[in-house]
Amino acid sequence: MTDTPGETGPDREHDDAVDPVAAQTGGVADSEAVLAGPDPDASADPSDERDAGGTVSHWITSRAGRASGSGRVGRFRQSAAELRHSLAGEASAQAAYATLQERTRLDDGENDEPGAPTDVPPDLTAAAFFDVDNTLVQGASIVHFARGLAARDYFSYRDMAEFIWAQAKFRVTGRENADDVASGREKALSFIAGRSTEELVRLGEEIFDETIADKIWPGTRTLAQMHLDAGQQVWLVTATPVELAQTIADRLGLTGALGTVAESVDGKFTGRLVGDILHGLGKAHAVRTLAIREGLNLKRCTAYSDSHNDVPMLSLCGTAVAINPDADLRDVARVRGWEIRDYRTARKAAKIGLPTAVLLGAAGGGAVAAVRKFRD
Repeated sequence: MTDTPGETGPDREHDDAVDPVAAQTGGVADSEAVLAGPDPDASADPSDERDAGGTVSHWITSRAGRASGSGRVGRFRQSAAELRHSLAGEASAQAAYATLQERTRLDDGENDEPGAPTDVPPDLTAAAFFDVDNTLVQGASIVHFARGLAARDYFSYRDMAEFIWAQAKFRVTGRENADDVASGREKALSFIAGRSTEELVRLGEEIFDETIADKIWPGTRTLAQMHLDAGQQVWLVTATPVELAQTIADRLGLTGALGTVAESVDGKFTGRLVGDILHGLGKAHAVRTLAIREGLNLKRCTAYSDSHNDVPMLSLCGTAVAINPDADLRDVARVRGWEIRDYRTARKAAKIGLPTAVLLGAAGGGAVAAVRKFRD
């Protein structure tokens, strides 16, 4: 799931005819690729597997299990991981579009009376796309959310510690561990299985007001407002559950959010994801899908992120800005001439102190003394 600078190739002019998502997946990044008909190499009827698993994602996984050689499946010879990215992006864009349509309908009803105030003239073909964690919110929004859940006894602080440890390793190394990702995903899905979508929304609103609201980077918030003042749409794009992402967008007055979509039936979560976590190529696919639905010109759009994992999304837009970038993204930004903005303070101290605290923190007071001595 990790994207590296080398995967994006040399910088080039953005062209509507070139889809960075398709270029990296080796096929057309399109919902039809995900829901394409039977594989010519497959003997079984895929509809049977959909029925057996209950989801398209299960169907994809089962096909990958019996794929031979390269492990690539489907009409466009995509891997199962690439198909899940496409499905996650499509589901996220669909959820975001539905939320926007509902809000537009409600707003139209409120503004029917004569003399209703007019908004800024809309710029219909431009938008801004913001990553959330460490770009808009200090730290990981899902960690802040998990802390709030642990305080409400939804799961143990031991689970919380394991999750924070995985996040800390990622921030220090800049690389994700597949086992950590899988474990975190399983814990999150087991938590929401059987719970109502309304409950998750309510918890997200409470925890945002208690914790996340104070973690917003003022500089990034100002950039988002700048796009709103220009009449442009402003979207969050994050691996965080779409319900929490939408709450953040609502509280900040943004257009909406693209986030990870968990499958639900009759208003209750099944404990399965639609595709996969919205990440890397999935984010880029979600942005492109939404842009098509909204009639946006991606050459006129701007993308913001802190992570090299989001290079596909950043490359998709005409303007890319690295916010609080990790080392790899900083290198990519310099090579490609992207703007770099850093709102962090005491960056040198953080670079030295954070890894030391992560490695030695469990040792207690002795570790604190060692860190202080090292800094001196």
